[in-house]
Amino acid sequence: MLNQSTYSLPEKIENAVRLKFDKWKKQDKIGRIWNKDASVWTDDDENKWLGWLDIVEDEIKNIEAYQAFAEDIKNTGFSDIVLCGMGGSSLCPEVLAETFGIGNFHVLDSTVPAYIKSIENKIDVAKTLFIVSSKSGSTLETNIFKQYFYKLTCNAVGEDKAGENFVAVTDPDSKLEKIAKRDGFRKVFYGEPTVGGRFSALSAFGITPAAAMQLDVKEYLDNAMEMVHACKSHVPSENPGVFLGTILGVCHNLGRDKLTIFTSPEIYDLGAWLEQLVAESTGKEGVSIIPVDREKVQDAENYGNDRVFVYLKLKDNFDEEQANKIIEIEKSGLPLIKIELNEKSDLGQEFFRWEFATAVAGSIMNINPFNQPDVESAKVEARKITEKYEETGELPREDAFYEENGIKLFTNQGNLNELNEIVGEDKSLANYLKAHLSRIKENDYFALLAYIEMNASNEEDLQDIRHKILSKYNVATCLGFGPRFLHSTGQAYKGGANNGVFLQITSDDSVDFDVPEQKYTFGVVKTAQARGDFQVLLERQRRALRLHLGESSSESIQKISELI
Repeated sequence: MLNQSTYSLPEKIENAVRLKFDKWKKQDKIGRIWNKDASVWTDDDENKWLGWLDIVEDEIKNIEAYQAFAEDIKNTGFSDIVLCGMGGSSLCPEVLAETFGIGNFHVLDSTVPAYIKSIENKIDVAKTLFIVSSKSGSTLETNIFKQYFYKLTCNAVGEDKAGENFVAVTDPDSKLEKIAKRDGFRKVFYGEPTVGGRFSALSAFGITPAAAMQLDVKEYLDNAMEMVHACKSHVPSENPGVFLGTILGVCHNLGRDKLTIFTSPEIYDLGAWLEQLVAESTGKEGVSIIPVDREKVQDAENYGNDRVFVYLKLKDNFDEEQANKIIEIEKSGLPLIKIELNEKSDLGQEFFRWEFATAVAGSIMNINPFNQPDVESAKVEARKITEKYEETGELPREDAFYEENGIKLFTNQGNLNELNEIVGEDKSLANYLKAHLSRIKENDYFALLAYIEMNASNEEDLQDIRHKILSKYNVATCLGFGPRFLHSTGQAYKGGANNGVFLQITSDDSVDFDVPEQKYTFGVVKTAQARGDFQVLLERQRRALRLHLGESSSESIQKISELI
């Protein structure tokens, strides 16, 4: 069965959507998408990135290879599986593991040393399958994860057998493919070069981990195929991908550029995948749809006129308090999309619906939804810092403009001038924080960017800060752990509209260790990524402030929360 959706729109938006339907039908844009016509977007290179349209059918043809792989992994008896990847290579597998409750599946997508150690401490390396996943095969984080755990595996089982614990997912002829063959990996699965990372959920990058988890990948892909067929309808109002994408694109053009995502408990992690797809696809050239995930539902009257809402729920599974507030949002006349999944195995339908919808929204926004020009900018800055460290053995010097109780503040001169004008002579950590947050204006969003260990305790503390900002300023709020979000929402923060206020949090590392075969540590990589990210935000004239904490980050975060 096809996942069902309903829509509740104000009259102005409803009329604009209907007009857009008429235009799309007259110009046969749906047919042109399926014919891979780049002129549907900017007529740049979009036609080179439309392999995701056919990928479900292609993977169904390859189903026996995945089933044989699943049987092999089952018979070998691995106790755990670790997915080493970033962004599009990690988020879909994470959603599947969280949704289906695969407790022995771990996603490694952070260079924070404490987080890497937490994964290491959960597993027996000798009995663990490592899936090394990178489309380009040259992703820095993925490569150093592999180097670290491959060395540990060699120590545990011997260099001649270590490769049997590793599987690669990568595009043909990549650097990773060569490494996999050199090191005798158990298996190499190939991605389709015309499928970009964030559109790869239904390709080898999503199906290989699903098979390793022992999910029924045939049922999963067959169910997804129902949505593929539905999105071939040339009638916009009957095409689920076009309907959703048109709403998103029209809402953006009418100033509703904050896509607020609510999910029922059993599919709560789906929002993390949606964040990357929407932000990285639409956040560029000074425009963006900002996805807002895991924000508590507010009373309808507290929302501004910059929001559009989506509520994704699993049939017969919902949070009653959340559901009641969403009913109030609907009654208030705010734009709301409701989508109901029949079964967990229907997740693939949503992956395709949202991929198609995002492509449609990108067309309406007059952008290329398949590139990510500002992701590379932060990588370049981070690379400069790591190269400097390799040359000198030290990180480049940086000077805080203010320090109090071991917490240091950083920004550029332009931001500092504004803050000092607000603070005046009464300089303190609390007053600088207050001054920074006072720059939040109507229809802005606030983003908390945390380069600290991603764990339940830190997330709870950061969510507390986030929701204090939400209740005070009534603006959309975002929370991302770095460097993970660099491969996700970071594109929109840097390349999208300049309506974000950013608070970056970094900390010293309580534990650190070398990256094998390199001159730097994981802590150096994390620091370089954080500084590079912050530098690009400042270069793009964003309102950004960085707080650097001491080693006791949990206590310091609670201190910040108290001050706020």
